[in-house]
Amino acid sequence: MGAILSLCAVAALALIAFIGVSAGHLQYLFGVIIPYAALLIFITGFMYRVLKWGSSPVPFCIPTTCGQEKSLPWIKQNKIDNPSTTFGVVVRMALEVLLFRSLFRNLKTQMSEGAKLVYGEAKWLWLAGLAFHWSFLIILVRHLRFFIQQVPLPVRMIEGLDSFMQIGAPLFYMSDAVILLAVTYLFLRRVFIPQVRYISLPADYFPLFLILGIAGTGVLMRYVFKVNVVGVKEVAMGVVSLNPDPKLLEGIGVIFYIHLFLICCLFAYFPLSKLMHMGGVFLSPTRNMVNNSRMKRRVNPWNYPVHIHTYEEYENDFREKMKTAGIPVEKE
Repeated sequence: MGAILSLCAVAALALIAFIGVSAGHLQYLFGVIIPYAALLIFITGFMYRVLKWGSSPVPFCIPTTCGQEKSLPWIKQNKIDNPSTTFGVVVRMALEVLLFRSLFRNLKTQMSEGAKLVYGEAKWLWLAGLAFHWSFLIILVRHLRFFIQQVPLPVRMIEGLDSFMQIGAPLFYMSDAVILLAVTYLFLRRVFIPQVRYISLPADYFPLFLILGIAGTGVLMRYVFKVNVVGVKEVAMGVVSLNPDPKLLEGIGVIFYIHLFLICCLFAYFPLSKLMHMGGVFLSPTRNMVNNSRMKRRVNPWNYPVHIHTYEEYENDFREKMKTAGIPVEKE
């Protein structure tokens, strides 16, 4: 049910853009005003979430420990899974952010015959997640050519590597195919694995369909419906320079506005969703803290003084009653 609702929501968004541009001629709304609004929501929302997380107090040492802690000299420490230095934390975070190390080491559990719990590999999820995130990043970097007058050499190099398996014209980008396959796998995994389907909510399906719609319309623009690429760059340059020209918005196909509107929806939805793990992973104390609890004592500075009623005070208050009840006392 959640998947159907999310699919209908994304289809409705695409239909809004189609009707608004083709029938309502609202190119300026979908090409200028909505992108500005989405970018503003994204920046302010992202900053708010990050600042809120960053201001949360962490008085205790709570890093995730997946290996041997630093202890006696003759006990070998796991310097990555249980770092005691800042360098170890940096290495651990880099492996997590760039290679999804914890997901690579993840195992799946299932019951076999005889009610026996069996552990198995779960590398397909790691591979799909890695392929999706890296292809998404490559596509973002490639799109920088629309916002920069002179395309930098690193962007041209990435574009050349992405299209070195050229199949006809226009150039075939491998990242286009990879992101479609990766998102499709992530969706099918949520549908066909009962345990994952049980815990999946519409908030889990909606970003998948939204990204699938963005990638799909992008592929359609490039390989099926021809779009005035020069006009797209002129519009993008005008929006970036805060000087958009309404006349340039007329000669671009409606598929471009559907693609752009879905991107704006993703940007506006980003700070409100689970996609904020992009910024949250760097602020997670279970990942960014060193495990030096044996070397440094941490005292919670927010602990307020509490009056302790000692036994001596208790006995002074109730000594006579305790004697009457036959309860032994320390002082007569």
